[in-house]
Amino acid sequence: MIRFTALPTDEVRALQSGGPDAYGNTPERAVSDGAGNPCRHCLQQIPEGAPMLILAHRPFPAPQPYAETGPIFLCADPCRRGGGTELPAALASPDYLIKGYSARHRIVYGSGAVVPTATLPARAAALLADGRIAYVHVRSARNNCYQARIDRA
Repeated sequence: MIRFTALPTDEVRALQSGGPDAYGNTPERAVSDGAGNPCRHCLQQIPEGAPMLILAHRPFPAPQPYAETGPIFLCADPCRRGGGTELPAALASPDYLIKGYSARHRIVYGSGAVVPTATLPARAAALLADGRIAYVHVRSARNNCYQARIDRA
């Protein structure tokens, strides 16, 4: 079993309150056009016309060579943390890049692949069956933006 894990609420609330992003900048405010604006906290698409934040995020505990940083979207207003065993609504693209990481937060070479969204849960479960892999990241297959983390349930 796998679990889709959203960004921690305490981190998101700090950003929604104007706290600095991974580069020390205040998150940019924008309005969602309703298409392709997945919130990494509620794991839903941000509705058209809703305020949203655009910011740099590093989904790792500390900077290191494998700690990729990139742009993400968040609801500008407080939202409920998403996640669970079902494929989140935020994952609406036809395919995604997934990569397995070790407990030391290093890419496990050979684990990365672009997979159709429908097969993403099964592929992630197979990766997590490998004892070297502690968690999996889901990223955009086209822009490499971080989407969510997958853990063992």
